[in-house]
Amino acid sequence: MTHYTLFETEIGWAGLAWNDKCLVGVHLPEREPDTSRRSFERRFPGAVEAPAPESLAPTIAGIQALMRGEKADLSDAPLDIARVPEFNARVYEIARAIPPGETLTYGEIATKLGDKLLARDVGAALGKNPWPIVVPCHRVTAANGKPGGFSARGGVNTKLKLLTIEGAAFVQPAPSKAKPTSAPQPSLFD
Repeated sequence: MTHYTLFETEIGWAGLAWNDKCLVGVHLPEREPDTSRRSFERRFPGAVEAPAPESLAPTIAGIQALMRGEKADLSDAPLDIARVPEFNARVYEIARAIPPGETLTYGEIATKLGDKLLARDVGAALGKNPWPIVVPCHRVTAANGKPGGFSARGGVNTKLKLLTIEGAAFVQPAPSKAKPTSAPQPSLFD
């Protein structure tokens, strides 16, 4: 059975989902707890809200620290990695090994996987990351120090803020000369 819990951070309500004490999902903070709750109920039909097991307390504390603007290492969080395709699991394993304050490019991860032409596949796997922050997809950047994409609320702005908190060096994207087609999405930190 899958369980989930919500917890408050400095910027909103985040959550964890688990079975047998291994994480099956992480939800980044939302302003309202009901938004996070509905997300878990969509992702994990039949999941039951419950207090987190003690084994997940360090993960919750680490996410809360990061959302306060403090560095946090979540590399020891227990993941149910068998729930994801093998390729994605390999990508997530490499991403989890990136220390706070450092980055790798999509191409560097592809090379570690044995084929530099897999960079787009690496990006696709990271876009499906069920454990954002815990599997630090924000530490994976595009070539030449560009930030690349980020599928969480706020997109690349959120990614850049997380990298700043961790003290990572990166190149700021050049301002776009094109007119925006819609209002920018607020970041997790707005």
